Amino acid sequence: MGVNAASKSLAPTVSTVSLDAFSALMYPVTMSLHSYSRIWLHLTWATLERRPLLCNPVAPRLSRFLTDYAAEKGVYMKINFVNPEHIHALVDLPTNMCVEDMMHLFKGGSSHWLNTGEVPGRFAWGRGYGVFSVSHSGVGAVAKYIAEQEQHHRKKTWAEEIKMLVERHGLQWRQDKTVETVGSGFSARHTPP
Repeated sequence: MGVNAASKSLAPTVSTVSLDAFSALMYPVTMSLHSYSRIWLHLTWATLERRPLLCNPVAPRLSRFLTDYAAEKGVYMKINFVNPEHIHALVDLPTNMCVEDMMHLFKGGSSHWLNTGEVPGRFAWGRGYGVFSVSHSGVGAVAKYIAEQEQHHRKKTWAEEIKMLVERHGLQWRQDKTVETVGSGFSARHTPP
C-alpha cells in the first residue's frame, strides 16, 4: 500500500557534474588555497501543511532546478529526490556558507521558481527543515536511501521518517503540528484526486 500514488514513477535527479569537476570549478573561488573541507549533509524539508503539490510533471523539473540552482550557488548537490510533499537532498556544504543560509537559498529559490506557474495557486514551504551530518564513508548509503524514497514511503510517512532521522542523530523529537498535515482535509496518507 503506497503512501501517495502520485509518487510512483518519480526518479531522483543525480547531479551530472562529478564531484571532482565541480570542485575544480567552484572551490578555488570559495575556499582558501590552503583549506580543505568536506561537509556532507542530508537535507529534508516539506511543503506547507504537507500538501502533496509536487507530483509529476513538476517533480522532475523541480529536481533539476534544485541541482542547477545549488551548483549556481556553489553547493555540490550529489542527489535529490522530490516526493509529492517533501524533498531529500545530499549536499557538500562549502566553507563560505552556513546551514541556515543554504537552506534559505534552497527553500526561497525553489519557492520563487514554483510560484512562476509551476504549481496552481500560491506555493510555500513549511516551517523548518532537517539537516543531518553524514560521514564521508556513509555518503553512498545516504545517496541510496534518498534514491529509494519511493520504496521507503510505501511503509512510512514523512512525519515518521523525520522523527526517525531526528532520533537517530541524537536529537530530541518535539511533537509539533508543523510536521503533521493540518487543515484542508489532507492527511499524511491522503492521495490527491
